[in-house]
Amino acid sequence: MKLQFLFLFVFSSIGLTGFSQNKIDLKAKFDIENKSIEIVQTITYQNTSKDTLSTIYLSDWNNSYSTKKTALATRIADEYKNDFHLAKNEDRGFSVVTLAKQNDAVLTYSPVKNQMDILQVNLVKPVNPNESYTIKLEYRVQVPNSKFTRYGITDTGDLNLRYWYFTPAIYDGEWQYYSNKDLDDLYIPLADVSLDLEYPKGYHITSELDVIERKELANAQSIKLEGKDRVNTKLFLSKRADFNTIKGDNFAIVSNIDDGGLEIIDKVLINEKISKFLLKTFDKYPHEKLLLTQIDYDKDPVYGLNFLPNFIKPYPDNFEYELKILKIALHNYLENTLLLNPRKEQWLLDGIQIYYTINYVDEYYPNMKFLGSISDYWAVRPFHAADMKFNDKYTLAYMLMARTNRDQPLTMAKDSLLKFNKNIANKYKAGVGLKYLDEFVNGDVVENTIESFLKTNKLKPTSTKAFEKLIKSKTNKDIDWFFSEYIATRKKIDFKIQNVTKTEDSITLTVKNKRNNSMPVSLYTLNNDSIISKTWLENISGSKTFTLPRNGANKLALNYENSIPENNLRDNWKSLKGFFFNNKPLQLRVFQDIEDPHYNQVFFMPIVEFNNIYDGLTLGVRAYNKTVLRKLFNYRIEPQYAIKSKTFTGGAAVFKTHYFENRNLYSVNYGVTGSYKSYAEDLFVSKIQPSISFSFRDDSDFRSNKRESLSFRYLDINRDQDQDPTNVLTDTEPNYSVFNARYTNSNNNLIKYSSWYSDFQVAKNFSKLAFNYEYRRLFESNRQLNIRFYTGAFIKNSLPTSSNYFSFALDRPSDYLFDYSYLGRSEASGIFSQQYIEAEGGFKSKLDTPFANQWMSTFNASTTLWNYVLLYGDIGLVKNKHRDPHLVYDSGIRINLVTDYFEIYLPLYSNLGWEIGQENYDQKIRFKFTLDPQALLGLFRRRWF
Repeated sequence: MKLQFLFLFVFSSIGLTGFSQNKIDLKAKFDIENKSIEIVQTITYQNTSKDTLSTIYLSDWNNSYSTKKTALATRIADEYKNDFHLAKNEDRGFSVVTLAKQNDAVLTYSPVKNQMDILQVNLVKPVNPNESYTIKLEYRVQVPNSKFTRYGITDTGDLNLRYWYFTPAIYDGEWQYYSNKDLDDLYIPLADVSLDLEYPKGYHITSELDVIERKELANAQSIKLEGKDRVNTKLFLSKRADFNTIKGDNFAIVSNIDDGGLEIIDKVLINEKISKFLLKTFDKYPHEKLLLTQIDYDKDPVYGLNFLPNFIKPYPDNFEYELKILKIALHNYLENTLLLNPRKEQWLLDGIQIYYTINYVDEYYPNMKFLGSISDYWAVRPFHAADMKFNDKYTLAYMLMARTNRDQPLTMAKDSLLKFNKNIANKYKAGVGLKYLDEFVNGDVVENTIESFLKTNKLKPTSTKAFEKLIKSKTNKDIDWFFSEYIATRKKIDFKIQNVTKTEDSITLTVKNKRNNSMPVSLYTLNNDSIISKTWLENISGSKTFTLPRNGANKLALNYENSIPENNLRDNWKSLKGFFFNNKPLQLRVFQDIEDPHYNQVFFMPIVEFNNIYDGLTLGVRAYNKTVLRKLFNYRIEPQYAIKSKTFTGGAAVFKTHYFENRNLYSVNYGVTGSYKSYAEDLFVSKIQPSISFSFRDDSDFRSNKRESLSFRYLDINRDQDQDPTNVLTDTEPNYSVFNARYTNSNNNLIKYSSWYSDFQVAKNFSKLAFNYEYRRLFESNRQLNIRFYTGAFIKNSLPTSSNYFSFALDRPSDYLFDYSYLGRSEASGIFSQQYIEAEGGFKSKLDTPFANQWMSTFNASTTLWNYVLLYGDIGLVKNKHRDPHLVYDSGIRINLVTDYFEIYLPLYSNLGWEIGQENYDQKIRFKFTLDPQALLGLFRRRWF
């Protein structure tokens, strides 16, 4: 009996602490001067499946830096970062295997097709179920520059290493391997790890592994590190000992996260506080050290804190540091103990991290505001943003994507998510969703289930299905909606109170579910702002009527505490006081605010603009209803006063948007705009434009930049008459109307860019058709090629030949539709006449045949000479009535400072001869630039969306 008890105790202990049948033994010699590591490695991996394995796969993620065609290179380019594509070869990393053996037999191996960072190895002896294979590898790792992913060798010679050696891919009935995409999500089997490292003197090594032995060698130093049941073996070699270790009751926190200059005693207290929080929440940590790095934080910051300049301090210093440590500690604790497939099931880890971050702030900082101390300033206090709590930001950030139809399911693979969704929105939706589920189930069921799940499955392979099964066993409520709809789909939550009847004792109301889902909503009865009751309403398909006791209530509200991430809160309440009380009062605010659903908000924004040289500086005010979260109905009115023209100018617009989910047609936008401004000295133009546009994308791949649009608009133009016959803008018919239809197809990427459109216009005296195609390619040699083809022809043209106002333009369109941002559209000389906008002919030189009143075809091209200096050339045919087609050409130097935003063109040779040697050459130089904030914002937006 005693012997049986001993065996039971041993095996139960193994079950509690985790037991790894996998081992990695590695000897490495670091040559930092040559950025290389010589490695001898032995891998032992147990086949826990029911299949016999004759082929295995190894993850070699260091080799993902080897070429410009790897998945990592493509991912970096997709986010409009060119540092990898333009990098020198010596800055990239790679791996070279020199030996692979199994039981002294040489193995054959090769990279998986189109996956340079996955190695397929053919075993000499197949591995049966419950048996292990042991292979020995010898290879050299060339360490990449850290500027690509923050991991690698820094400019100062420090090494930040993660995924730097070979790891076996997991086989669980299917091979679970995939390429590195800078998502820090390698699916690694649990293993006992032993590292024997030799590295130069003067360096400090930091790791989560336990230090077994240190030695001083003749010209180097060595260290032996070990760790049981590990999935994470980050390693840092630095010249400066910048990691601090603070020991707690169960484990030590090792960190180099920026502390903002906090005193050491404050840091110690904060680290101890967070250690106790983790211990209380998740029970004992299975390792001695928890490593938190600045790289971890830079990749997963506390958003909001990281956007503020250093001199703005809305939060106490200890709060900022505490949140940094908390967020990364939660993530790394979970990452090291919760063995999920991070590429496919990241939502659960993210959700638990955000869930407990919310709980922590609720517990220790219940009064912390979203804007921190800024909320107390007299100028900010009236805004709704000043009322928001710190934790309200999670729903707000998710809604930024949901309201613009760019949200994605939480179950979607991590590498398929938009950057904003991967970094922010999906994390927040997962955390807020667990809070939503917690409130619905009640009784601390969700929190207890999470903690039980983490303790039971600590250091054991598990899945989100296991979590779903466990939590469903803990409650009698139907929570299928959470996993089948909230987690697995893009379905939004949106409820509305419709009809209400009341008596002294009861209230009967109808609640409408405006979306096709079965998610529940909370209904509150209120007396002014005091909560009388809270009831959960379930299974509302379409509309459903409920009756409940009144108990002195004078107001009804759905989702009153905003604990549900609901798409629209503006129709969630009804007053029981009278008919007119439900009309929302008007609220006027200077500057944009967070949406307050209890008011009809109108915002006023002072405007200081420079739109053109004729109006000069314009001062005015914009009245609009757009909040931080996008609305479907938007309007703006912009009266302005132009200082130079001494005239009131401005514009107005009203638009309505419809979004569609789960289809390629994702939005329809229609409305009308109007404007009044100068187009020449003392001449003004008014423009009224009703329009409708249809936007398309690939619904199966939001990361794809391929877009299509179909737009229709009608432009009514009224201009003051110009009496100057030499001005190209002079026309016998100053007032005209044009119907315009355009189809656009574009695929905007850093490496390959293509875009084309077909355009049709019809007016009283003409109709015309045009086609435009653009292509850009950045080659592996870092040479860039740009080509553009444009052709346009009049279908009908009864315009007088004396005017070229509606003609096709070779180098400077007259812009009779007033679409382009000309600073001096009527200028025939001077610096403002040299502004270049790539449209129609696209020529840079001003030739003797600048217009075509019949048809025109042109071809524009440019290619790299050196860095941002390109050689351009244009050629085309211009056809005017009663004349033969005329061949035109030009060439020159293009200085491409910021593509499409700031460029300079220096003409060399054209139909005019060698322009560079002609008089007034400075007047031939052309430039392209924009002052439009929305256009400049696109440089940031394209990296995130």
